[in-house]
Amino acid sequence: MKHILEIAGYFLGAVLFVALIPTIMWLVSGMPQLGHIGALRASITGLLTLGGIALSVWTIIYMKHYGKGNPMDAFGHEVAPRTQHLMTDGPYRLNRNPMLSGTLLYLSGFVVWLWTWQALLVWVLFCVIMMLQVLTEEKRLRRDFGEAYATYCLHTGRFFPKFRK
Repeated sequence: MKHILEIAGYFLGAVLFVALIPTIMWLVSGMPQLGHIGALRASITGLLTLGGIALSVWTIIYMKHYGKGNPMDAFGHEVAPRTQHLMTDGPYRLNRNPMLSGTLLYLSGFVVWLWTWQALLVWVLFCVIMMLQVLTEEKRLRRDFGEAYATYCLHTGRFFPKFRK
């Protein structure tokens, strides 16, 4: 049963973040032609989407191997088995939510590609929803990992690296 939940978590994440959100962006943008967008926009789109996917995949692999769990936890409801260990190395040295940071980068690439206010609005709404999710998850992490998580928060940013003096 555990493996089925893990596969379901990965599948749900892929469908939602990799396919559904960009499709919604495209639909609300009036389904523009996805042809040639110019070299600069195409380059920026490629860097953002590939960089975002790379960061997210690195995080998932790290989470599975070192955290012994799955990333899919939705507003306090375990969709698949949660990680068993507080992760502070690997991509988690960069920030506390590297998978979400990767997803936001990936979706930023679609905003640049489509270049419409509607796509930007979907991205902003997604950010707001994910912020609510992160705040819920942080409460659980504080409860599960206590002082270790509080200390980790002091040294890492929520979505971006925290530069220390």
